Parts: sequence; structure tokens; C-alpha cells
Amino acid sequence: MSVWQAVVAVCLGCYALKLAGLSAPRRVLDHPGVQRFAALVPVALLAALIAVQTFAHGQALELDWPRTAGLGAAVLALLLRAPFLVVLAAAAAVTALLRLAGL
Repeated sequence: MSVWQAVVAVCLGCYALKLAGLSAPRRVLDHPGVQRFAALVPVALLAALIAVQTFAHGQALELDWPRTAGLGAAVLALLLRAPFLVVLAAAAAVTALLRLAGL
């Protein structure tokens, strides 16, 4: 299978999945379990993405202290209920300062 065939297959699969979601009956979408699942899945996916970007380098796990400290700063800002842009700025600033310091 060529790369373009794989791209087309994935595009068709995504379209079919989207169509299936739009075709779902209202009684299925109104089920409390489905609504709870739909509310929690984006949070879980974002947390997994953050963990991979923070602790992985290629296919190996790597503890990068500036990234980990940036993640800690973001968590602290979230606990203090800071706006989203402040959370991002705090994480970026801590990471950049630690990298500048040579850590």
C-alpha cells in the first residue's frame, strides 16, 4: 500500500465515522453514559497528548527537567484558576528560563 492509498483510506474512514456520528439516533445521544463518555474523552486524550509530549523523545521515555517544570507551572496555574493563556505563558516561560539557565 502506498502512502497516498493510506491517506485516502484514513480520510474515508474519518468521513464514515463522522457520518455514523451524525446518523446516530437522538435516544442514543441522550443516554447519560454516552454524554458522560463524550465529556470525558477529550480531557483524557489531551492528558495523554501532554504526557507523551512531556516525557517522550522519539520512541524512548526521557525525563526532560525543563519540560517537567513547565508542566508543573501549568498545573499550579490551573489550580490557581488562571486563564488558559496565562497557563500557557507560565509553562512556556518556566521551560524557556530553565533551558536558558542550561538545565
